Amino acid sequence: MKPGPVPDRPEDAVDELPAVAPQLRELRRRAGLTLEAAAARARLSPAHLSRLETGRRQPSLPLLLGLARTYGTTVSELLGETPAVADPIVRAGGPGAREADGWTYWQAGGAGRGMQALRVHVPHGRGPDELVRVHPGEEWLYVLQGRLRLHLGEAGHLLEPGDSAHFDSLTPHRIGAASPGGADLLFVHTLLQSSLAGLCLGGAATTTHHR
Repeated sequence: MKPGPVPDRPEDAVDELPAVAPQLRELRRRAGLTLEAAAARARLSPAHLSRLETGRRQPSLPLLLGLARTYGTTVSELLGETPAVADPIVRAGGPGAREADGWTYWQAGGAGRGMQALRVHVPHGRGPDELVRVHPGEEWLYVLQGRLRLHLGEAGHLLEPGDSAHFDSLTPHRIGAASPGGADLLFVHTLLQSSLAGLCLGGAATTTHHR
């Protein structure tokens, strides 16, 4: 007697992996990809990807890695695992100070966020006072100590402690200290992909002391 037909199942299927069908379907839709487009990027047939999304097949670990790259995520997210919550607290004296063109700044927010927060010291008569910046995003600053010169387009502003500014950073802008002792401010921007030194700081940054 001949054995019955073998079920439609790849040899490298991994039984212990949790069902990934809901995550695969949701991530593909979130990426705005059709089944055909996603399959082409992952180098799969649309039929194979459809079987994965409906749970009729379980992907092997190498296939999971390829799908994670396709959707710009991690294998953990594909498996529905909940990532650890990042610590929302940034303690004083934590990340070291950095310098760029005479400016000194400290990280004041968490990494990997849609906005970045810094505490900045702008020295008087040094740094990129005349350097005009134009880039996508928004910026917000709050003067802690000293006086700050802020030029937005053709308009000039003198900010005192307690003053703040919120502007579209596509507006040409430059910042400088108006006090002999410099100015200290809180600075928040939404340009996630830029390096810290490439904002209003200019030049190469170097890690220095704590403050």
